[in-house]
Amino acid sequence: MKSPVSNEPMLVLELAGIEIDYCPLTHGIWLDAGELEELYHDRQAAESLIASFTQDEENREKKVRCPICRKKMDKVLVDDKVLIDRCKFGHGLWFDEGELMEVLHLEENNEDGKVIHLLKEMFQDYINKENQ
Repeated sequence: MKSPVSNEPMLVLELAGIEIDYCPLTHGIWLDAGELEELYHDRQAAESLIASFTQDEENREKKVRCPICRKKMDKVLVDDKVLIDRCKFGHGLWFDEGELMEVLHLEENNEDGKVIHLLKEMFQDYINKENQ
């Protein structure tokens, strides 16, 4: 599968038993439909998060294409805090660098979660850059 941002092949990585697609050039992450919910350890919190998605009609950021159907994706706000890309046909979600970590931090008491720990290990350079 090719990255919707760089158009280069993505790496398939396993994260907490879930295969994610990772772009080593842009550090973006593609999650197929249903995978975000699987990353959350609390199903109810995951459903609440998904329900918080609102389309950001006024955003002028360049739209990227879904790596599956190649149609332009919608810009959506997660919990009115994090802007991500969502395939309008339900194929999945695109997270630019650091956005998945931000979304996972929205879940209360998830700071020490297994997925957060794995992401911190994978993206330590980004975290160090943000904390400087």
